[in-house]
Amino acid sequence: MTSSDPSGLSALDGPVVLAAFEGWNDAGEAASTAVQHLEEVWGAEQVGELDPEDYHDFQVNRPLVSLDEDGHRRISWPVTRVSVATAPRSGRRVVLVHGIEPSMRWRSYTRELLGVAREHGARTVVTLGALLADVPHTRPIPVSSTTDDEDLLRRLSLERSTYEGPTGIVGVLADAAVSSGLPSLSLWAAVPHYVGQSPSPKAVLALLGRVEELLGEPVPLGDLVDDARAWEHGVDELAGEDAEIGEYVRQLEEAKDTADLPEASGEAIAREFERYLRRRPEDGPPSRG
Repeated sequence: MTSSDPSGLSALDGPVVLAAFEGWNDAGEAASTAVQHLEEVWGAEQVGELDPEDYHDFQVNRPLVSLDEDGHRRISWPVTRVSVATAPRSGRRVVLVHGIEPSMRWRSYTRELLGVAREHGARTVVTLGALLADVPHTRPIPVSSTTDDEDLLRRLSLERSTYEGPTGIVGVLADAAVSSGLPSLSLWAAVPHYVGQSPSPKAVLALLGRVEELLGEPVPLGDLVDDARAWEHGVDELAGEDAEIGEYVRQLEEAKDTADLPEASGEAIAREFERYLRRRPEDGPPSRG
């Protein structure tokens, strides 16, 4: 077992795939931004990309034209990028997948992605998504963690998904992973639907917090904390100026607080304390100089 945390808090073994896709599965661009953040803070190296010619309708996801530093025009295509990072504390290999939900050939697309995952020795596929939901912006963003893998259900105390209905590439990739013998789990952040436009930094933080727990690896947050505070302050102002939205937020707060009341101590407090332990300096308390 690869333990990424000296206290043994790491939940997943070996190399891991973290995948997110812009589009239908990505409310507030929370999931794709979370993966992009990990690419940056962990210094991920791009190792490949999927040819968009096979999977995208360019009238739906159009290529972008831009000028480089020398004034030359270049076209950027809607590719799916695969990068590899080494988690700083544990040395665990993390394969990061970031793309746009494809327009066609989803089964071929997922087979190609899983082939790349296996090339890098992946032991688990973790898909990230975000959806609009009836949740208040003033409370922690809920993140559901689901799987159909019996071992992960037992070891991580996850939930089995009961959703039925239309699915996106996140659901298709998770199903294809399981069918190919790779354990898979999905993380979904619930973005307040009345402020579902991008960006949604508080939802990004919530997803990264759950990734920390699964990998037992602290994630440097940079400006995200300040961005999330500014975002919440801006929504507070919106609710203060619109009586109807303000009342709706109060109703959501009451419903959330009532639902959380029975568990508002033990498990949540323990989870926050474990995260603190992972973040504290390993060589003792900070100096006061």
